[in-house]
Amino acid sequence: MRENLATAASQARREAPDLADRLGEHVVAALIEEVTLAPKPGLVDIRSRGAHHDLDWNLMCTSAYVLGPTFAEMARAGFETSPLLTLRERIGAIGRVGEVRMLDATHGVNTHRGAIWALGLLVTAAAREPQDLSPAGIASRAGSIARLPDRLAPALTGHKGEQARLDYNVGGARGQAQAGFPHVVDVALPELSRSRLRGDTETAARLNALLAVMASLDDTCVLARGGRSALARTQDGARRVLEHGGAAALAGRRHLKTLDRCLVELHVSPGGAADLLAAALFVDRLQHETCQTMNV
Repeated sequence: MRENLATAASQARREAPDLADRLGEHVVAALIEEVTLAPKPGLVDIRSRGAHHDLDWNLMCTSAYVLGPTFAEMARAGFETSPLLTLRERIGAIGRVGEVRMLDATHGVNTHRGAIWALGLLVTAAAREPQDLSPAGIASRAGSIARLPDRLAPALTGHKGEQARLDYNVGGARGQAQAGFPHVVDVALPELSRSRLRGDTETAARLNALLAVMASLDDTCVLARGGRSALARTQDGARRVLEHGGAAALAGRRHLKTLDRCLVELHVSPGGAADLLAAALFVDRLQHETCQTMNV
């Protein structure tokens, strides 16, 4: 028994670099899939800047690729670092360095600050127990990490999302992570599965997953730009698309176009929902890879 455990541990140590790189690549792929998905209401995609003037598809892709080593390094930390508090502070430091890399590459534009937080936690959690890559397992471990304090982080960052969380008394990205990513596990992934099962295209299924998140998330990106009235219009519009058959139905697509026009006119963009869609796509990729491995 001891020999088997020692052999397994030795094999795991040998595979750690490859595992970390592979997980980092999955994160980058998920970010590229999210930004390429179109037509997303108010968000940057391959056809439009959405409600943004300083972002476009090329810049978002550049940012995603620049962050690849950051996510791989976080995964490596998840594999190597046993004490949970030490791990929390290690990936916090890695994330802050990654944010500097991002801002250098984008000339100061915030492209993926929220994604560094959300996907950084999830990739760390995946690497920590690679034998359990179930969505619930990954999200639960990520929540356990997120609930720990990072003594090296600044108390307040001054970022718009953080200020909106305080101003409107909502959970924001921090609350979502500390709760174990319920909008990923209980909202986005189930909608993705339902849409696929009824025969929707993959594009429509992913758009529906985004809309399901938008319909109930207190998105601090929307709150920061447009307050509660903009959030209400965002949530109502997303629900209306889904009630009319989603992105695969003609009526749903008409309401999606209306929602997009509304958000662009309001100059609001559901960036928090976009980050959670990318997180869902990342977890979905791992689940798909696991199923393929088991069927080989």
